[in-house]
Amino acid sequence: MRIIPALLAGAVALSLSLLAQAEPIIVKVSHVVAEKTPKGQASLKFKEVAEKLLPGKVQVQVFPSSQLFGDAKEMEALLLGDVQIIAPSLSKFSRYTKKLQLFDLPFLFDDIAAVDRFQQGPDGVALLDSMKSKGIKGLAYWHNGMKQLSTDKARLVRPEDVKGLKFRIQSSDVLEAQFRALGANPQKMAFSEVYQALQTGVVDGQENTWSNIYTQKFYEVQKTIAETNHGVIDYMVVTNAKWWDGLPADVRKGLSEAMAEATAYGNKLASDINERDKGRIAEAGRAKIQALSKDDVAAWRTAMAPVWKKFEGDIGKDLIEAAQKANR
Repeated sequence: MRIIPALLAGAVALSLSLLAQAEPIIVKVSHVVAEKTPKGQASLKFKEVAEKLLPGKVQVQVFPSSQLFGDAKEMEALLLGDVQIIAPSLSKFSRYTKKLQLFDLPFLFDDIAAVDRFQQGPDGVALLDSMKSKGIKGLAYWHNGMKQLSTDKARLVRPEDVKGLKFRIQSSDVLEAQFRALGANPQKMAFSEVYQALQTGVVDGQENTWSNIYTQKFYEVQKTIAETNHGVIDYMVVTNAKWWDGLPADVRKGLSEAMAEATAYGNKLASDINERDKGRIAEAGRAKIQALSKDDVAAWRTAMAPVWKKFEGDIGKDLIEAAQKANR
């Protein structure tokens, strides 16, 4: 008679096991920008493809515009397991590896195509695993675009035009050094706080891509946007390394495939969105878009050049040279 309770216990255990297997794996994706930006669109594409490739096995939840975590909290949340995938700006990783400071060096890349060539090459791919010992696994690079400089002043042509002005920056020692080299005053500030800071005069200017300047309406509270293309804002899509390694092999494979498709989609979209949003800003007529001559750009390059030497030791001269080779 003891066999029956044993059989019942086994059946219950099997039922619970099957029930547990039936529960989809929740994948929370958090980011700080609007849905209509390249990052926002790539995140939605990842959700779409992942759930198509892994029906019933994963549920991807996307939280844009700092709805879940802001700039200051998302890395901590990832390491604690409160979110599974985030895509911070490459500027955000200096506390985990100094090598990624490479992407903040001013005038390192000629254009976004050069950035792409470097990221897809062996040195760029190797950087995805540069933080694994800290519990962070890189999955992909997502483009936003090249950075432009804006202020609430009428003139923005040469480096001397920003001397003494206050600029919002991401939390980056390289970007801080960049503005100090210009004689300006950098202010580290969360992305979600920038519009109000510009509107109230807490800061005089900022640097960003056309898509961010448009979607966050920075052009409404700035007088001039200089087309400097002086740097890049890109993201590394990262996950908790332990969580990733603990996934079933088929789920990890499916998520990897979804990420690859989302990356190709988002990066192709980034260029089109930035060009479109530049046009929208021009049409709005609120901020003047200032074109720069070759001599003007050369003056900005010269003013920012000391930043390279300052961070060469942390980043690595070989890595900087590898990045330069991506320019054609």
